[in-house]
Amino acid sequence: MRRLAPLALIFAALAGSVWAEAPEQSPLPLTRPATQGESVVTEAAPSEAAPAAVVVVQRPRPRPVGLSVPLPKVETAEPETAMLRPRPRPAGLAARAEEVVAVAAEPAPTTKKGKKNKKPRKGSVCGDPDILGEQLKPIGSKTKGCGVAAPVKVTSIAGLPFSQAATFDCDTAIALKNWIENGMRPAFGKREVVQLHIFGSYMCRTRNNQKGAKVSEHGRGRAVDIAGFVFSDGKEWTIARDYNTTIRKAQKAACGIFGTTLGPGSDGYHEDHLHFDIANYGNGPYCR
Repeated sequence: MRRLAPLALIFAALAGSVWAEAPEQSPLPLTRPATQGESVVTEAAPSEAAPAAVVVVQRPRPRPVGLSVPLPKVETAEPETAMLRPRPRPAGLAARAEEVVAVAAEPAPTTKKGKKNKKPRKGSVCGDPDILGEQLKPIGSKTKGCGVAAPVKVTSIAGLPFSQAATFDCDTAIALKNWIENGMRPAFGKREVVQLHIFGSYMCRTRNNQKGAKVSEHGRGRAVDIAGFVFSDGKEWTIARDYNTTIRKAQKAACGIFGTTLGPGSDGYHEDHLHFDIANYGNGPYCR
C-alpha cells in the first residue's frame, strides 16, 4: 500500500495539469463545402440558439414549348374494324339450292356406247360438237323422191376437214363420223389423214345417172362419195390411182355402218371413188 501511494500522487498531478489546459469552449467544426442543389447552412455561435436547418426547394423547370400539342395517333398492327351485321338471306335461296343439287344429281346423257355426250359448240350441227358446218333450209324438188327435209352443210367431222363442203342429212353425217373414228383411222394406223377428198354428196339424180332408174340415195341426202385421202406428210392416195390394201380395209370397215358400200370392181360405176349410203335393206347391208 505504501508503494502505491506515490503513484497515485503522480497520476493526480498529471490529471490536474490536463484539466487546467482545457479551453473554455469547444472549437466549431469546419463548414462542409456546398454542392450543387444543396443549401448552405451556417452554425450559430454558442451563445445564440441554433436556428432550424433551411432547405432550398428547387422549382420544376418550365414545360418545353409544343409539348401540349396532342401526339399523333399510332395505329396498331390490327386496325379497328366495324362490326357488320349479316345481310338478310335472299328470298327463295333454299329452293334454288335444291334445284342445283337436283341438276347435279342427274346423269349426263349418253350415246349408244355409253359415252357422255359433249356440249355443243359454235359452228357444230346435228347436236354433235365434232360435226362442223351449218344447218340449211329444207331442200325441195320437182322430181319425185328428191329433197332433204333437214339438210346440213358439213365442212369437218371428228377434226378431219373436207376438201369441199358436203350436203346430206344428220343420219349420214353421224354414220360418216362413226366410220372415220372406228373404221378409217384404225385401218390407216400410224398414217394420219388430214383431209378427206369429197367426190359427191346431195344431188337429185337417178342411180348411176341411168335413165328410168330409181332415185339415188344422193337425191335424198343420204349418201356421200369419197375419192381419196391426204396425209400429214403431204402424200395423197386416190381411189382411181392407188386402190391399195389399206383403202380396201377401210372400205370393208364401212360395211354395216352404212347400208351400201361400193368401190372399184363393184358394178363399173365406182372405179374412181367409194360410195357410202345409209339405205336400209331388209336382208342386211349391201357391200361390194
